[in-house]
Amino acid sequence: MVDHPHNKKTIDLVPDHVAVIMDGNGRWAQKLGKERKEGHQEGMEAIRRVTVRASQRGVKVLTLYAFSTENWKRPPQEVKFLMQLPVTFFDRFVPELQENNVKVNMIGFRKNVPGPTRKSIEKAIDQTKDNTGMILNFAFNYGGRAEIIEATKSVIDKVLSGELNKKEVTEETLQAELLTNSIAPYDNVDLLIRSSGEQRLSNFLLWQNAYSEFYFSKLYWPDFTGDIFDEALLDYQSRSRRYGAI
Repeated sequence: MVDHPHNKKTIDLVPDHVAVIMDGNGRWAQKLGKERKEGHQEGMEAIRRVTVRASQRGVKVLTLYAFSTENWKRPPQEVKFLMQLPVTFFDRFVPELQENNVKVNMIGFRKNVPGPTRKSIEKAIDQTKDNTGMILNFAFNYGGRAEIIEATKSVIDKVLSGELNKKEVTEETLQAELLTNSIAPYDNVDLLIRSSGEQRLSNFLLWQNAYSEFYFSKLYWPDFTGDIFDEALLDYQSRSRRYGAI
């Protein structure tokens, strides 16, 4: 049971899996007359703050939507900068992740990710592989529809090869082929947070968010703090999750 630092309410129902759509870096920078890349840099600091707080609160998995399959449409210079961010982040923050017993994971399609970016993520995964605390799960070059399509293809292949009988295909069968199988049994999202006032999924964990609770904040992502994250947890524990029942 944890005391909230401001209003003295307690957080005694912590979601296992929190997913975050980190929105508003560019608009935060624009509002302050800064370059968009400065917004992304400050967003990286918000990742650090929220990761530490989530770990302290007992969250099992924190999934961050770091780069979507649609983000390749952005201006080339911005994409190039975004590809450098994981290198900078892990160079600076892996020691702090180690201190907090945080284990790094990635879901997404690695094939198109530039070598230095991919290597920095894989290095952080290797450095933290023995940690037993919260999983910091980066969704990088990730798209929900593409994930479901690839999982479906995998199930079809198993049926055609005789490894699976058609009648054995269930929700569980398909879910086991999703990228989030790497964070099972916490692959389904309990709480989805989106910053910047937008209220849509943006092709993020479409399957895994089937019964998640949504929390929308008008704050831009660089303004997120540990206390703001706590507010989302407090809101979550006030919800009644019935999964279709009464």
